[in-house]
Amino acid sequence: MTEADNKSSNVLAQETAHLEEQLQAWGEVILAGDRVLRWEKPWFPGALVGATSVLFLLIYYLDPSVLTGLSCTVMLLCLADYLVPTLAPRVFGSNKWTTEQQQRFHEICGNLVKTQRRVVGWGKRLCALKEEKPKVYFASVITSLLVVAWIGQQVHNLFLTYLIVSLLLLLPGLNQHGVISKYLGMAKREINKLLKQKEKKNE
Repeated sequence: MTEADNKSSNVLAQETAHLEEQLQAWGEVILAGDRVLRWEKPWFPGALVGATSVLFLLIYYLDPSVLTGLSCTVMLLCLADYLVPTLAPRVFGSNKWTTEQQQRFHEICGNLVKTQRRVVGWGKRLCALKEEKPKVYFASVITSLLVVAWIGQQVHNLFLTYLIVSLLLLLPGLNQHGVISKYLGMAKREINKLLKQKEKKNE
């Protein structure tokens, strides 16, 4: 391992430890949410979709304004930030924290830090593309935004948000149970077959 790799590993460990310290009060809630998102029980996917559906149906029924929705969301976040650290130890029992739970909490924090780094890395690559190849950057960004705008015009905003939220909530479980890798493998095999067929035709 090179010196740069060692430095990067040390920085990653420091950032992970710092995040663990910040989220320690939310530890039990994070672990419970992690179990649900990874589908430790077969009824968890249905519960996720059901809860998401009820929430969006409630929003659709109440039809709040943007300002009202934003205010209610921030209010709920403030209440959670105040109440969770106080109530979580009483609900889950802080004396039940095991080595396995601590290890899983460390893995979750490490994954969050890595995800943050990836997002920052994508942003830096986009900025580098803007500096090095402004025409490619301009064409890519405009095309992507036009596609997103077209999708937004074709699909109702609330329904589109519901689909995105549902997909994001189901994504960890799909990945954990190998569904994503299975279908990606199938897609790769089909693409390889098509490429081989084209090569045969060219010959």
